[in-house]
Amino acid sequence: MRFQRLALILLLVSLCSGCTPRPQIPVRVFYAGSLIIPFEQLEKAYEAKHPEIDLQAEGHGSIQVIRHVTEIHDLIDVVVTADQALIPMLMYASTVPETGQPYARWNAEFATNRLALAYRPESRYASEINVDNWYQVLARPSVKVGISDPRFDACGYRALMAVQLAEDLYGERDLFENLITASFKPAIRVRLEDGRLTIHVPEIVETKPDVNIVIRGYSIQLIQLLEAGNLDYAFEYESVILQHGLRMLSLPAALNLGTESMADAYSRVQVKLDFQRFASIKPIFQGETIRYAVTIPTNAPHAKEAEEFVAFLLGPEGQRILAANQQPLIVPPRADRLQELPQSLQTLCVAAQ
Repeated sequence: MRFQRLALILLLVSLCSGCTPRPQIPVRVFYAGSLIIPFEQLEKAYEAKHPEIDLQAEGHGSIQVIRHVTEIHDLIDVVVTADQALIPMLMYASTVPETGQPYARWNAEFATNRLALAYRPESRYASEINVDNWYQVLARPSVKVGISDPRFDACGYRALMAVQLAEDLYGERDLFENLITASFKPAIRVRLEDGRLTIHVPEIVETKPDVNIVIRGYSIQLIQLLEAGNLDYAFEYESVILQHGLRMLSLPAALNLGTESMADAYSRVQVKLDFQRFASIKPIFQGETIRYAVTIPTNAPHAKEAEEFVAFLLGPEGQRILAANQQPLIVPPRADRLQELPQSLQTLCVAAQ
């Protein structure tokens, strides 16, 4: 009996010796940088439930996320941005060269946020800054202020909007000029166009020597500078500030771009990029309530697996992970072009108004 058992073991070993593990399916997910911490947890939780999937998730500025698909022509399975409006503007309106299909046909809004100021206890004037004087503190020459690049990152152009909206709220006509325009060369300027205050961002965004504004590609890079003591304040989303345990100055509802009742006031301002970075579209970013959105590009190489991950993101477990990381949710998610969504995702959403 012992020899029979040994023979069976040897047979099984010989049969399996030529076996190779089944390769994992790589699913590429590019998401807005402000979602780094919850998406790291989403990745771990999803792969634990789906060992056949290698979720390859990368965070970038929201505009840069879409540029990877439409301009750099990377094959991405899932796109997640911090500004829902970018998907119709940049993905519905441009087409895949090989197929002539739009890069996306639908999107689902699943989260929101509010703009705020992040700082440390050691930041200059931390003991005196408040909701009434923050713009004065930020304008002081010794104070280092971080803004993400509005050419690539939604938080960057939203920071410009908040500063411009602050002029009316505080009755300070030169607030944007003193804090923003005077710091850049070429200048970032504001003009009244078609009844909207239009912030013009030039092709080159560089600060003048010896100014107190610091600019980085996307907002999470400012957190690193702030934690290292190289910045005093940074325009950030509230969720990011809370995730990193930093101090937060909440901006008034008229400025934070996260209050639904203030949507009409936000719409008085917009940002234009004064150059042709995209092949066929000149982006104009409207002032509106912050909405995060997800879509699956029409040329996604793993569309079925992408659909399964989006269902996880929009479903109970994904929503729980987001909420545990201080990310305000849109419940239920709101879908633009609901009938275009895969059937499994339609049941998780309602139609956007």
